[in-house]
Amino acid sequence: MIKMKLTKLTNLLVLGVVLTLGASGCRKHPTAVTPLPGQMIGSPKDPGAGTALGTDTTKPVDSSTADGIASNPAESHAGWQEDASIFKANTVHFAFDSAVVKDSDKVNVTAIAEHLKANPNTAVRVEGHCDERGTAEYNRSLGERRAQAVRTELVGLGIPATSVDTLSYGFERPIEQGHDEAAWSKNRRGEFILLTRPTTAASAK
Repeated sequence: MIKMKLTKLTNLLVLGVVLTLGASGCRKHPTAVTPLPGQMIGSPKDPGAGTALGTDTTKPVDSSTADGIASNPAESHAGWQEDASIFKANTVHFAFDSAVVKDSDKVNVTAIAEHLKANPNTAVRVEGHCDERGTAEYNRSLGERRAQAVRTELVGLGIPATSVDTLSYGFERPIEQGHDEAAWSKNRRGEFILLTRPTTAASAK
């Protein structure tokens, strides 16, 4: 009886070892894998650095031109006499974040053109200004676009482009010191500076 029990126990132990070895064999990974069609094998390649979202890769527009009219050199009227008072009443104003000359202000631009035509020894500098909102760099660019827009109007009225200079002060020279729309609307402006050719000794004889 005891020998029979030992035989059964031995058989159970042998069976357990066989089952354990079989289970271990099933857990082995295959040595070769057949890829499925279109399946990527290995690590993906580095896509490289792309363009950041919101980045404009186009060539920036040159703010020194308006409608294809190149700006005058900075020294084009060096030494000419300046008069900031004669055209004070002809200041033009702009809407918020706009460089479009208002229809209601075009009569002021026409008055400047008529004066220049009647006085051939004169020129004008258009100075663009902005209100205090926005960065200094943005407002300097906006002020230049405003001055260029007025210059384009003058050229359209028959004034030579060489007789109209432009300059932007951005928000650096407010005419009103307030911090509300009443002040901002006055600071968004284009002013005119009359330039008169200096009298030479030869012409004075």
